[in-house]
Amino acid sequence: MTDILYSNIEGEGGIPLLVIHGYFGTSDNWKTFGKQMVEQGYEVHLLDLRNHGRSFHSADWSYDYMIEDITRYMDHYNMCDAIVLGHSMGGKLAMKFAMKYPSRVEKLIVADIAPRAYPPHHQDIIEALQAVDFSVKPSRQDVDAIISERIKDVGTRMFLMKGLYWKEPGQLDFRFNLNVFAEKPEVVGEGLTGEGVYEGKTLFIRGGNSKYIQERDFEDIQTYFPQAVIETIPGVGHWLHAENPDMFYEIVSKFLQ
Repeated sequence: MTDILYSNIEGEGGIPLLVIHGYFGTSDNWKTFGKQMVEQGYEVHLLDLRNHGRSFHSADWSYDYMIEDITRYMDHYNMCDAIVLGHSMGGKLAMKFAMKYPSRVEKLIVADIAPRAYPPHHQDIIEALQAVDFSVKPSRQDVDAIISERIKDVGTRMFLMKGLYWKEPGQLDFRFNLNVFAEKPEVVGEGLTGEGVYEGKTLFIRGGNSKYIQERDFEDIQTYFPQAVIETIPGVGHWLHAENPDMFYEIVSKFLQ
């Protein structure tokens, strides 16, 4: 049997809402938002992408593989279509999925990523994580101390530390597939290239302090997504849904109504 993505499913029988995390992330990052959307009557599927969270690891690592994972997931749960929300890398995946299978995306929500290509810029994170030697059985504090030598930003470090788990008693490891990320750092930043146009209703949300969606990206967004609405959450960076969850939820709810 082909692997099906791991997910947290909350709510039942409402319109399906797929939520796709970003690079190094996990479905757990979206639990609070998921619960809020369940209260609105949606059936929420918080996904773990391949090589992330509790989903399978694979050396096959590209957006094409991830698109097919989502198709397979929807087929497995008898979902004709769904509202699809993605953040960062998950937003890029959501865009590419909507381009390839427009009839399966009822509405599209993209959080803080543009359709363009981004040069590899996670090298410092990958190097910091590779500096951890799990064979010496470090504690959580040890891992944090090693990572903090290279990553000074506390928020980024806390986010990465969520990727730690007890593989067995006394033995920590990362849930994400660090080896594949290190071998193929160019995958994540890949842009949309002539994939066509998605005509459905689309919402882009950007962080006011984030550099991921800039005004020069607006034209590109409108070209690929002619129905796109672009909203900005002031005073937040790339982790907009965590930094101002109330406003993020409010903007999404308003768009979906």
